[in-house]
Amino acid sequence: MSVSATTRASRPGEIDGVHYHFISRPAFEQAVHDGRFLEWVEYSGNLYGTLRREVDDKLARGLDVILEIELQGARAIHAALPEAVTIFVAPPSLAELRARLRGRATEADDTIAARMRIAETELAAASEFDFVVVNDEAEQAATRLATIITDTRKGE
Repeated sequence: MSVSATTRASRPGEIDGVHYHFISRPAFEQAVHDGRFLEWVEYSGNLYGTLRREVDDKLARGLDVILEIELQGARAIHAALPEAVTIFVAPPSLAELRARLRGRATEADDTIAARMRIAETELAAASEFDFVVVNDEAEQAATRLATIITDTRKGE
């Protein structure tokens, strides 16, 4: 997994450098200016991005790199690395996504509403991806993701 950078505040239990690289907005904007991001986007009022070094270091070691990014970021990655395999992980339904977001109890209702509007747009773009995996049961979804990665690596 590539560890994304973000300007949002860490949530309880999140560790800098493990879950995200938590950086200030000015530092993030400077990194954008310096070309240190492979992709970046503003999402729900915060900046998120994939540092080039996170990907380049792993690829140089012959590793597969998994990016957990949103639609704009996926489009940017596809443009920069057309050989990248894209997998859209979809919720079983919008209602289930809303319930999961509320269940976290980490965001206000207006933030959840904004995320739901974004999710509708993202779901409409799922056909742009090479594969779609519905995350209805975590273990089954993880197995399907692993199978896609293994099969793609083999060229199947």
